[in-house]
Amino acid sequence: MAASRDRRGQEPVEYFSEERSAEVVAASFADTPDPRLKRVLTSLVRHLHDFVKDVELTDEEWGTAIAFLTATGQKCDEVRQEFILLSDVLGVSMLVETINHRTGGQSTESTVLGPFHMVESPPRELGADIALDGKGEPCLVTGRATGPDGQPLAGAVVDVWQANEDGFYDVQQPGIQPERNLRGLFTADDEGRFWFRSIVPKYYPIPDDGPVGELLAATGRHPNRPAHVHFIVTAPGHRPVTTHLFVDESPYIDSDAVFGVKESLIREFPEVDDPARAVEVGLPNPFRAVHFDVTLLREGQAQTSGPS
Repeated sequence: MAASRDRRGQEPVEYFSEERSAEVVAASFADTPDPRLKRVLTSLVRHLHDFVKDVELTDEEWGTAIAFLTATGQKCDEVRQEFILLSDVLGVSMLVETINHRTGGQSTESTVLGPFHMVESPPRELGADIALDGKGEPCLVTGRATGPDGQPLAGAVVDVWQANEDGFYDVQQPGIQPERNLRGLFTADDEGRFWFRSIVPKYYPIPDDGPVGELLAATGRHPNRPAHVHFIVTAPGHRPVTTHLFVDESPYIDSDAVFGVKESLIREFPEVDDPARAVEVGLPNPFRAVHFDVTLLREGQAQTSGPS
């Protein structure tokens, strides 16, 4: 019998058992002052205990899990966040992002921030070249920031960053890449337009020399992300969006290691063979070009609800 009176003969006590384990632990949160914290911890315990019972986790397996999480923490440093990578490859980052930024088709879809937005992008003039290392296939990126009704968002701030031709971010190669290489903070013009010069992004592997890489190898998964440019777009009175611009012809577009691809974010990067246009934009001829419009919802605008 699981429930009995305590030794003082007062309130009934629910003792721990396999059958009632989650309920007993959840009951310990009864006096949690923060109702949201109480809800989250209670649900976490219930799902975690259900998982352990479902797979009948062994002592050895639980020890391996603890060692894996310990190693994940030990792999983190000022430029490497292994727990973000773990969240990414398990699809949790994308799920949290999607739940918290439902669009109902009214704005640009969001995707994961990624682990390399670790430094502030330098403010740059519209049209500036963010490729400071002189490597890669030149590309003109243009776009327009608008509200949900198509109105231009004058002065919208567009934060961009991407990997270089070799598939590395600047923070991964200090002393090799120039500081703030392939990063830029742009302010849209009065019509909400933005444009800058860069290179066609390349696909690359997420760091796989740690516990997350071991997990991917153990499950027969590759560590690669398709080619993309990161964006964060903000404007007064509107909800910011964190998103990607994906290259339609990129390898791994259908098997992103972190599940970040959404069909609405894929674009073609056609070649432009126009000497006059090349001179106008300050790029060699021919060059590649892509257009990426970003639509923001208004602050307080109702998000669509999730699945029932």
